[in-house]
Amino acid sequence: MTDTLKTISPIDGRVYVERPLASVKQINTALDVACAAQTQWAAESLMARCSLLSNAVNAFTANGPLIANEITWQMGRPIAHAPGEVRGFEERARYMLSIAPDALAPIDPGSKDNFERAIKRVPLGVIVVIAPWNYPFLTAVNAIIPALIAGNTVILKHSHQTPLAAERFAEAFTAAGLPDGVFQYLHLSHVDTATLMADSRVASVCFTGSVAGGKAVTAAVSAGFATAGLELGGKDPAYVRADANLAHAIETLTDGAFFNAGQSCCGIKRIYVAASHYDEFVAGVVDTTHRYVLGSPTDAATTLGPVVRSSAADALRAQVAAATAKGARQLISEARFPASAAGTPYMAPQVLTHVDHSMAVMREESFGPVVGIMKVASDAEAIRLMNDSAFGLTAAIFSADVERAWQLGDSLETGTVFLNRCDYLDPALAWTGVKHSGRGATLSRVGFEAVTRPKSYHFRVKP
Repeated sequence: MTDTLKTISPIDGRVYVERPLASVKQINTALDVACAAQTQWAAESLMARCSLLSNAVNAFTANGPLIANEITWQMGRPIAHAPGEVRGFEERARYMLSIAPDALAPIDPGSKDNFERAIKRVPLGVIVVIAPWNYPFLTAVNAIIPALIAGNTVILKHSHQTPLAAERFAEAFTAAGLPDGVFQYLHLSHVDTATLMADSRVASVCFTGSVAGGKAVTAAVSAGFATAGLELGGKDPAYVRADANLAHAIETLTDGAFFNAGQSCCGIKRIYVAASHYDEFVAGVVDTTHRYVLGSPTDAATTLGPVVRSSAADALRAQVAAATAKGARQLISEARFPASAAGTPYMAPQVLTHVDHSMAVMREESFGPVVGIMKVASDAEAIRLMNDSAFGLTAAIFSADVERAWQLGDSLETGTVFLNRCDYLDPALAWTGVKHSGRGATLSRVGFEAVTRPKSYHFRVKP
């Protein structure tokens, strides 16, 4: 078994980062330190904790240009887009800090003669956060900042593709003056990650990743009785109704399908279009896709970078080929994207028509720049197809009829319903999924519930 991690940059195939993996002894030490620090951290006032964490956000954003460059080299996002993750990190962190005093305030159940009663939200203890590479800071901040605000300590295990993200978190917290042990990170093997999660000193695990990974987390935490929050991806649909603003839908959904090379859990993977607009919509998506520039993400002109690794691109190409063999039509010629090459992570975007739900490309997660488009005859057909999935993270409706969108939204089996937008997390709203997209919630005031437990106080004033 290797005792180091090596991050292979999708840009040029070279080792970009190499780090030693933590030993079992180091895992035990980290847990001991986290447990000891948690008691003192929780004893600090909420105001004091928020002040230190606000300073950490300042330190993080001050390092923004370096962080953006490292995102590009580690996972391949175009340098023109990478700074947006730093801005998104700041937006989410500052929002959760701003609502904390209200969200964590004791609940007053009402007056009762001769009694004082309250429900407080108290920290769980030590929380392990396991973060993915596709949005290395945006996914992690959803759990890390609320957990720390609430008085927990955190141990972060980041993806081997983006290990520097863990180190940049640590640098910001150190610069802000967080006490030792409040935040730690460990570079770990899969086996030792399971060991960490199964330890009885861990109160909760926050995981973002694949369905298979979520099942492994569930199995691991059962040994130590920790809780688990799981964000496991999606096969997110969109529906373009006959009354939609077509130009807006074309621009928004093409971006929703191909931003970050399609490597977004809430990216658009399947689109259902009212028959009256189908041909015009498809033509518009093809035209918009042709304007993308596939190339090195270090080039400011690039708008579509490589997927994370060659094997991921090969799997996507195989999925497209399987759909084509069943009758799907590819509308994008790879000749328009000369940087695309088999056996490399550089992959041309693909738009598929004549698809149906017998094809894996319309049912299984496609973590890359591939989207299928189907014609539908009615709202009822669109809703049925949108719900015909093992996943349920987000769904988008494009329509001028807001009232009808509310009605349709109630019928969708999903964690978030969008109208006239897609692929965005509003920190004021709970981020959650159903079915194989996971369980639990982050962000909003609801997000604090996953990193705290209720504690009731029932005082008889005069015996």
